[in-house]
Amino acid sequence: MANKSVRDVLRVTGGDLPEPRSTPTGPKTKSAAVAALPTIGERLADLQEALYAESTRAVLLVLQGMDTSGKGGTIKHVVGQLNPLGVKIASFKKPTRAELRHDFLWRIRRQLPTPGHIGVFDRSHYEDVLIARVDNLVPRRDLASRYRAINAFEAELAESGITVVKCFLHISPEAQKERLLARLNEPAKHWKYNPGDLDVRSKWSQYQEAYAIALERCATPPWYAIPSDRKWYRNWAVANILLETLEELAPKPPAPDFDVADQINRLTNHDPLG
Repeated sequence: MANKSVRDVLRVTGGDLPEPRSTPTGPKTKSAAVAALPTIGERLADLQEALYAESTRAVLLVLQGMDTSGKGGTIKHVVGQLNPLGVKIASFKKPTRAELRHDFLWRIRRQLPTPGHIGVFDRSHYEDVLIARVDNLVPRRDLASRYRAINAFEAELAESGITVVKCFLHISPEAQKERLLARLNEPAKHWKYNPGDLDVRSKWSQYQEAYAIALERCATPPWYAIPSDRKWYRNWAVANILLETLEELAPKPPAPDFDVADQINRLTNHDPLG
């Protein structure tokens, strides 16, 4: 396993998921993971700058997971190391009336990153096969067509130059309970608590089944299952998956359309005051 990339280790295959509290590869302690993150961030920032300068391709990071799995924390600690000018973040909540007048991918398309940018989805089009399945919002035959539509949509994105990186932030019900209690026990975090979270929590097994089906039926591009009970490991893992993706893309700024030596000579010998 030492020779495998983080993507190789955490890629979902055959429905097998790592334990939410495990550390399948990389650092085994919080201190080691936290110490590694700035170096990873520097490399991410360099590659992001090259992607922005190249301006022909884009990356879309999809973050899915149960409540408290750490989508916001991942954005803060991983995406927060990037230049905000080259990042587009979108959060998808319950569809509005206007959005419901269109097909379920309509609002997703409106938030896609443009060339040169890294897009981040806090929840995504997968909500429409997760909540819809658990709460029986659409007939099962319509769900089947949605899986097909998602596969076609993601294939379309790949053809258009958008590399999709899908991360399932995998937490245990025990970790979720701790995090919900932490929100209730700290007045400054009450705003983050939603009583409706308990209704969703009561359907834990149904959501796990819905995720398993989505991970299996929409496996191209692949999903990465991120053990997320340990926040520090989650951040390290997602950062490395994003880094490996950008390294594989190897973006390069375009060659200058001017004579560099001539410009250096002119600037060296130019006196703006005289």
